[in-house]
Amino acid sequence: MWDDPAEIKVRNEFNQWAADGRGEEMEDHHLPITEPVLPLMALKPNDRVLDVGCGSGWLCRRIARLAPEGSVLGIDIAPEMVRRARAASHEYANLNFMEGAADSIPCDGGSFSKIISVESAYYWPDPAASVREMFRVLVGKGSAWILVNYYVENPHAHQWGTIVNVPTHLLSTNEWMAFYRDAGFEGVHFRQIPDRTPVPDEYTGRWFRDGEQMRKFHQVGALLVYGTKPRTPIAARP
Repeated sequence: MWDDPAEIKVRNEFNQWAADGRGEEMEDHHLPITEPVLPLMALKPNDRVLDVGCGSGWLCRRIARLAPEGSVLGIDIAPEMVRRARAASHEYANLNFMEGAADSIPCDGGSFSKIISVESAYYWPDPAASVREMFRVLVGKGSAWILVNYYVENPHAHQWGTIVNVPTHLLSTNEWMAFYRDAGFEGVHFRQIPDRTPVPDEYTGRWFRDGEQMRKFHQVGALLVYGTKPRTPIAARP
């Protein structure tokens, strides 16, 4: 299934993250920046929602409760993440998980009314192709929402690229918005979402130099980029 070396590297790394229990940690880490996004998405009870890079499925389970008459699908490149997501989601009749990469979503065109991806997009080997795939699998007037903490305008996260064991794309807001427009999206916008999580006085983790850098990172916030597929799509640029 996987033959791209970059995808294989990402798949293996996140399989290990899953085995180490880090998938379950993501809810605590990412919920403060994700909660403000859900009202903006204006989820309806019958929405068909895709979560790209779903990890252990924490966000899918939240969305499944908000769309009880619809359906939610989470895809992840790491089979161990998918296995753990399924194991934690048995009580949700409207929720499913599949292995899948962002640049080759294993679904027909027009399958979803909303798509979200949280803290996954900068790992995608080909972000532009992945945004085009999101456009393909959306219905007309459907929307796509990408949320990332690692981007050019938040310099307090730039060191992450030298810490993680997989390639990352450090892209600007304008670059992400251009991917959307080139794919054919309309109404492309962005906003920054500060993280209100308290920062300890003494930071001992690996992602930041010290507590002050982490505070500044939280103040700048995550980048949310979103847009809508036209009801009658125009052809994407070559």
